[in-house]
Amino acid sequence: MLNYQAATPAPLDLAFQALADPTRRVMVERLSQGPASVSELARPLDMTLSAVVQHLAVLEASGLVRSEKVGRVRTCRIEPQMFTAAERWLSERRASWERRFDRLGAFLAETEVDDSSVASSPAPGARRRRKKT
Repeated sequence: MLNYQAATPAPLDLAFQALADPTRRVMVERLSQGPASVSELARPLDMTLSAVVQHLAVLEASGLVRSEKVGRVRTCRIEPQMFTAAERWLSERRASWERRFDRLGAFLAETEVDDSSVASSPAPGARRRRKKT
């Protein structure tokens, strides 16, 4: 496994870090239904408004959410480009693993056929036991 960390986290890293928190995932889930004010986002959560604002700051820094203030109301909305990038990355990983599992399946099927023909004959160098009479 590679132990690589960039000095500045990549946007995709920030997105996954933001989504690692269940509270932020709840907020994203709500925003997937449409724009919402900070108060609306805070309503179902058992935390202070300042804690909600901190979570929103992480989501905004990751590029997953955008907010704008009109008068006294800050409205948040999903930023679909970052979700598209994350989905693309996940799809590429999935395709890679599916190819690997397909190759493994083919190898195991081939090995199973070979094992059945080998099982009927003794292994090279193996001694046969005599039957006791």
